[in-house]
Amino acid sequence: MAQKMRIKTFEEHLNERYGKSGSSSRDRFEMNSKAFIIGEMLKEARRAAHMTQDQLAEKAGTKKTYISRVENGKIDIQVSTLFRIIEEGLGLRMNLVIR
Repeated sequence: MAQKMRIKTFEEHLNERYGKSGSSSRDRFEMNSKAFIIGEMLKEARRAAHMTQDQLAEKAGTKKTYISRVENGKIDIQVSTLFRIIEEGLGLRMNLVIR
């Protein structure tokens, strides 16, 4: 008799792989995920503006290597720096919502 396979939920997968919510390994995973998302959003906005990393860095008053590290989720970016890159570098507006 064939056994039914149960598909795990995403939450169950995260619990098994990174630990339960609130554990240090899960918190680290979630922070890295957020850094990745911010980097992807920045990269998408930069490309939509038809800018290179060099051009964005110059307008935002930072270095290309810094922009690259942010876009690749390799760095914790300060909110003030993120605002400067988005607003001064890309000429966009950014709003911060805390829930």
